Amino acid sequence: MTTTKTPRSHEPASATPPPALDAERADLLAALGTARSALLNTVRGLDDDRIGERPTASDLCLGGLIKHVTSMEAGWLRFVVEGPSAMRFDLPDGVTWDEITAGTAREFPQWAIDHRNDFQVAPGETLAGILARYEQVAARTEEIVRAVPDLSATHPVPDAPWNEPGGVLSVRGTLMHVIAETAQHAGHADILRETLDGQKST
Repeated sequence: MTTTKTPRSHEPASATPPPALDAERADLLAALGTARSALLNTVRGLDDDRIGERPTASDLCLGGLIKHVTSMEAGWLRFVVEGPSAMRFDLPDGVTWDEITAGTAREFPQWAIDHRNDFQVAPGETLAGILARYEQVAARTEEIVRAVPDLSATHPVPDAPWNEPGGVLSVRGTLMHVIAETAQHAGHADILRETLDGQKST
């Protein structure tokens, strides 16, 4: 009796492999991966309750820092693909930047509310869920870095007081910014973890 082997549905016959990484892209992704690992090491062994604790004089918590870095990376990689329209900082009519900065605005835009919430662990949020979201964003970053045609391609930076008017940022510069931000927040997180329970992440 002759049997025919049926191909498995998750093994397509003509799967297209991802584009190969050149040396520069590989180096940028490796540097970002190192910074991510330093950040993630700060929550190793913690439970869902402890990631929301604020052990220092600041309002920072470990779960909130990872949420913030996740949103930051996702936003900047959307910028790589879509340009400044991916990161808009519009204000409600009659509201000024000084009022936003001082926290006295009569109305806050949704992007500002989302930014504030990113630094907090909301009721029902878990470390597993926060880490899963970060992993998704990291995978999307690698897809974009592999696919983008030119690391030197530029977009105008989003219109905001903290950006230079008329400035531009390349894909390469954007990735370097994400690496620097991730590393900086990994340092913040290291201090939080050591203050929390004496555990050093490095």
